[in-house]
Amino acid sequence: MSEATFRLARLGEDAAIVDFINGHFDMRLPLLNRPELYRHYYAGLGGVPQFAVAEQDGEYLSACGYIRASAARRPDVWVSVWVARKGHNGVGLELMNALPGLLHCEVLACNNIRPNTCTFYQFLGWQAGRIPHYYRLGRCREYHLARPLHYVLPAVRHDLKLEKIESAADLIPLGMPPTPHTPRKDTWYLRRRYFRYPYFHYDVWAAREDERLLAYVVTRTVTAKETGCVPVVRLVDYIGEDAVLPRLGGALDAILRKTGAEYMDCYNVGIPASVWQDAGFTERVEGDGCVIPNYLTPPLRENTEYYYFTNRPERFVLFKADGDQDRPNLP
Repeated sequence: MSEATFRLARLGEDAAIVDFINGHFDMRLPLLNRPELYRHYYAGLGGVPQFAVAEQDGEYLSACGYIRASAARRPDVWVSVWVARKGHNGVGLELMNALPGLLHCEVLACNNIRPNTCTFYQFLGWQAGRIPHYYRLGRCREYHLARPLHYVLPAVRHDLKLEKIESAADLIPLGMPPTPHTPRKDTWYLRRRYFRYPYFHYDVWAAREDERLLAYVVTRTVTAKETGCVPVVRLVDYIGEDAVLPRLGGALDAILRKTGAEYMDCYNVGIPASVWQDAGFTERVEGDGCVIPNYLTPPLRENTEYYYFTNRPERFVLFKADGDQDRPNLP
């Protein structure tokens, strides 16, 4: 019996890999089995499926799907689905460890891993842990979804405004703002992720000063019709320097007021809590008694904890919409 080998998927291998994952995962994933979602997440540039596999004697032992952060030749990537044949979890972990080399990527990360798998990635020398959760309450007499503690609404600055980007084409002349954060995103990614997503509608906002682009903010409003009671705004992406975010506090608060939302929340790793506080947000700390619901359609009035890993924690930033997250719950 030969040793396991690790490689990227080949053109036309889609169906065989999907069949393998369906046969060894504990559920049939909509990401793989709904054509519109498969095309969005895994149909790679040039038609080559975005998977890597471990195989032995012509049989798959493990498979891993990945999502590009840019159209660059060597993009940073998020791991999506990952599965190993029963009895071969070690080979699956070896495949994960081989993935940066196979893709020639600098940053490999995953959004929403199972908490009991953090030790696997830490064993590889990577960083893994809980994703912090931040929120800003709306000015409401009563709260139907959130259960806040004694709360003083943090003051915000009004230095910068946010302009809505109306179409994907409008991103091209604007380009990308300066940011030290990784994974490195580009306008190809933003157009595809936020303007061409098969389900959710996103609002993409630009912050400019003296015609110079400083940042992008991406929000998604969950309507009162969807929640059955009140709107909620999700801040799902931010691209810019940390120092710009506090200057947008007033503009973000204006979105919260205009939508009539009960709160705006954000899951984020990498930007310090002090920066979020300066932008008008409060951190929800595990066990503090505060409830900021994450599942809203229908509402589940409890907290949700997410976990992540990355092989390069320096300058790494992760938001709710990164990877294959911020998606509808579909059969």
